[in-house]
Amino acid sequence: MASVFRSEEMSLMQLFLQVEAAYCCVAELGELGLVQFRDLNVNVNSFQRKFVNEVRRCESLERILRFLENEMEDSVEIVKQEKYPESPLPREMIDMETVLEKLEAEVLDANQNQQTLKQNFLELTELKHLLKKTQDFFEAETNLPDDFFSEDTSGLLELRSTPAAAAAKLGFTAGVIRRERMIPFERLLWRACRGNIYLKYTEMDTPMEDPVTREEVKKNVFIIFYQGEQLKQKIKKICDGFRATVYPCPESATERREMLDGVNTRIEDLNTVITQTESHRQRVLQEAAANLWSWGIKVKKIKAIYHILNCCNIDVTQQCVIAEIWFPVADADRIKRALHQGMERSGSTIAPILTAVHTRMAPPTFNRTNKFTAGFQNIVDAYGVGNYREMNPAPYTIITFPFLFAVMFGDCGHGAVMLGFALWMVINEKSLLAQKSTNEIWNTFFSGRYLILLMGIFSMYTGFIYNDCFSKSFNFFGSSWHIIPMFKNNTWNKDVLLDNMVLQLDPAVPGVYSGNPYPFGIDPIWNVASNKLTFLNSYKMKMSVVIGIVHMIFGVVLSVFNHIYFRKYINIILQFIPEMIFIISLFGYLVFMIIFKWCHFDVHSSQSAPSILIHFINMFLFNYSDTSNAPLYLHQKEVQSFLVIFALIAVPWMLLIKPFILRANHQKAQRMVRDVGNPGGENEVDVPETNHSKKVSQGDHSGGHEGHEGDDEE
Repeated sequence: MASVFRSEEMSLMQLFLQVEAAYCCVAELGELGLVQFRDLNVNVNSFQRKFVNEVRRCESLERILRFLENEMEDSVEIVKQEKYPESPLPREMIDMETVLEKLEAEVLDANQNQQTLKQNFLELTELKHLLKKTQDFFEAETNLPDDFFSEDTSGLLELRSTPAAAAAKLGFTAGVIRRERMIPFERLLWRACRGNIYLKYTEMDTPMEDPVTREEVKKNVFIIFYQGEQLKQKIKKICDGFRATVYPCPESATERREMLDGVNTRIEDLNTVITQTESHRQRVLQEAAANLWSWGIKVKKIKAIYHILNCCNIDVTQQCVIAEIWFPVADADRIKRALHQGMERSGSTIAPILTAVHTRMAPPTFNRTNKFTAGFQNIVDAYGVGNYREMNPAPYTIITFPFLFAVMFGDCGHGAVMLGFALWMVINEKSLLAQKSTNEIWNTFFSGRYLILLMGIFSMYTGFIYNDCFSKSFNFFGSSWHIIPMFKNNTWNKDVLLDNMVLQLDPAVPGVYSGNPYPFGIDPIWNVASNKLTFLNSYKMKMSVVIGIVHMIFGVVLSVFNHIYFRKYINIILQFIPEMIFIISLFGYLVFMIIFKWCHFDVHSSQSAPSILIHFINMFLFNYSDTSNAPLYLHQKEVQSFLVIFALIAVPWMLLIKPFILRANHQKAQRMVRDVGNPGGENEVDVPETNHSKKVSQGDHSGGHEGHEGDDEE
């Protein structure tokens, strides 16, 4: 139980492993998850370490896995197993490399073939549309004879006139261009050819798919009539500049029809081949999807193992791996069992050796958690991880965090919705865990399911305290306020009802307030009051101040347990006591005034109740001449003056004395070093042994809680 309230006691051990067994032993320790390895090669470049080639091979495998996952996208579902696979042996990495490289090659080959086929399909489809649109154009124009383009024409402007006697041959160019490039293409043609061309274009009926980007592309079919070889060359260069695709188009209508039939036949054949290629690609991806998830876990584990091995040293004989590990003292037997299993798995006959290392390094902080406390521990760690063996605030956060949330939330209706959602996650947690969702938002909610559960419970509790359910109040016990006495007392009458939009109940009138408060929570009559918001805000603010100050005092009280545990008794005198004096003299007194005012003033004296805020401000200003704000009790001036002076005394007590004591201890230690090191210079002396060093030498494990002592006091 002690480990719940304080971080685990850690031990530093030196681990000697046979080279052949090192991989399996590190793998077993990784599965256990209770060991932290120290990097013994801090000064060695990452590219000069022993197992850098294996890490690079793992990165190459990760690249292949990312490629396959991207290829699957949403078309192929990745199979996720219920349990995580074990760490593979080194020889399994070679088989995995062979399989993944083969799969990558097959997918790349299928993609290349598919891209080539789709490019051919795109060109044939464009040619099909071009032949159709060209044929439609010629049919829409004048009834041109089949040998029209073999005749001589005098010019483009005389297309419909009688043939001239001597002129150049009329030609045309047909092609396809992106729709967004059509307007600048037309303008450049007109200007470059000085208007001596005739351009006709139309939109393609269906958008095309780009085989490379797989995006939809809208294109236009165009046909350009020109006269002369020089214009033909200009048109060709402009088409190349705009990346327009020019296709051969026969001049004869019969030849165009024959060519169109051939294109349709080739498109049908291409569709069959593309379908077969896609089916083969899907089969390859389905085969990869069955093991892709487990391969990814295995590669990550292999990479992590070799990364840890890079942090270890190898002796000069290349037969022994040396590592230094931190682990909880309570789990020493589990560590030894894991090392023994790793030795057996590798087939080694030499058992790993663990030896204690005495050090003055600060051990890492390890707080043991379970599925219930993990969410609360994450909240604490988000603000900062405590020092080694300090009090762990997470167990107290289990109550304080959801309750302070509920103070703010305070609605039993919304709290019930939150509670229902959390209960659903808790009840179905096994099936939800088996789904292994990758949605970050969902994982955040699911990991905090027990936190949400408590937040829902406390929100319902504070909702009943506030008597608030979806902004409505309950009236289980009947209100303690009554209206009839106001009429009996003639305070209210018909004229008052007609002249006033808002009426005020006077609790001083006998019978208006029964004198017995509502049994649980806020009286439901406040739900219809016009000053409801003012009253509830004042109530919640004062309650928040009381709870918040109690919370702060509790946190300061916890620090005294750290001082006692680390035997830093000077901190109790020079830190804890002045802190408590300061916080109680000021903020504790504020809580006293709030509770005193609640208890001292009743309905008959409430009109003369003074303002706590004004009293608190005047307390610091030593201003007691304000006649508009009556004192709360007798001798208030003397009490407040004493508390302020006492709080002011605590400030230098807390901030000035301890630094001088620490400085004196440090100077004393330096003098001891010089005194011991001066005689003869025969022995080299380091820093003298402190209480920490003596305590460490008494046990087999290093890194005791005394690891922080001496640093502050010397």
